[in-house]
Amino acid sequence: MPTLPLERSTRFIASREQVSTTVGAEAVILGMRDGVYYGLDGTGVRIWALLQTERSLGEVSDLLAAEYEVESNQAWHDLCALTQELLVRGLVERSAAPAP
Repeated sequence: MPTLPLERSTRFIASREQVSTTVGAEAVILGMRDGVYYGLDGTGVRIWALLQTERSLGEVSDLLAAEYEVESNQAWHDLCALTQELLVRGLVERSAAPAP
């Protein structure tokens, strides 16, 4: 799977081409493009919740590092990996709006 360059200022939001809900400690997402159900657990659920409102990856990374008490580099790496997956599957989209 090809990776896309991601920067801290890149803004994302959950795609309009999905529906999702939280069931227990898991987020269940139906991709409307491919009709496939996806599941997120753990930190992925928190990332998904944060992406329900348009945010920059830097904002999300900083929140994750603080909330989970992990190194900033680790939060950034893990966030980028999940964002790449969500982006490729059409579950998140880049915002056309410039970063403030």
